[in-house]
Amino acid sequence: MDKSVKTQTIAKFARKDGDTGSPEVQIALLSGRIGELTEHLKANPKDNSTRHGLLAMVVLRKKLLSYLARENRAKYIEITDALGIRRAK
Repeated sequence: MDKSVKTQTIAKFARKDGDTGSPEVQIALLSGRIGELTEHLKANPKDNSTRHGLLAMVVLRKKLLSYLARENRAKYIEITDALGIRRAK
């Protein structure tokens, strides 16, 4: 993810100016990286170290989504719709 895309993502999901640590921003950035690594793995199916990193990111995103669902259900629904992430039951 290049710097301009990352800056745009942060600006779109930030709660206030300069916010990079909120769950919404972290989920959005992880989703971008997950998408890039998924494309990489389609071209390089034997790259197991990247697969390991991808799975770690997916688990971290899932934990952040679970936290957001507990704390602010409206934001959880908003971010899952915006990023196209399936919701937990």
